[in-house]
Amino acid sequence: MPPTENTAPLRQRRADAQANRAKILTAAAELYTTRGLDVSLNEVARRAGVGIATLQRNFTGREELVAAVFTPRVRAYADAADSALEEPEPWAAFRSYIEHVARLQCDDHGLAAVLSTAFPASAELEAHRRRAMRGFTRLVRRAKEAGVLRGDFSPHDLPLFLLANAGVVIGSGANAEKASRRLIAFILRACAVTDDEPLPSGPPARSLLRTLDPPMPQPPSH
Repeated sequence: MPPTENTAPLRQRRADAQANRAKILTAAAELYTTRGLDVSLNEVARRAGVGIATLQRNFTGREELVAAVFTPRVRAYADAADSALEEPEPWAAFRSYIEHVARLQCDDHGLAAVLSTAFPASAELEAHRRRAMRGFTRLVRRAKEAGVLRGDFSPHDLPLFLLANAGVVIGSGANAEKASRRLIAFILRACAVTDDEPLPSGPPARSLLRTLDPPMPQPPSH
């Protein structure tokens, strides 16, 4: 049955809306990858060739847009922990995962920030983050049981590594890859079993995750 006058325009509007959403996601991915997350929605809209109203019809705010762009990349970050567990040698598995995540941050400035940012409204992204932590916890346990990882290392030290490497990646410009490799080499040396003094205790891992938007100020109570 041929489309009626009413259904054909509706179908075209839906196709246009899907195309606009795809253009927004592509533009946001390009900007976030090269410049990090400090890109305004207006800049994303301009890169996508759409109006800010069109962007806001598709995404309620910056957090939703960032989560839509980076959820597949955080899934890959979690998959990498599962892949590292297939390495039979515990220290090689631990080291390869840390080095792999550091390279991901070097290649993608947006991801460097996302891995140390909380997204409470994105259940899928946060589920992948938790899966990555479960995999990393298993890597840590195996390395400790093999006697190659210092006993006071905690899986919750991973966000400290991510924060440190993100700072190096974002702050060192064209030298990011070289600087990151050196930082990670120092970190891995510190993780290996030694006769050094015990590490001081660190803050809870969740407390190290920043948020994209500050909380709204509360009105004064009377």
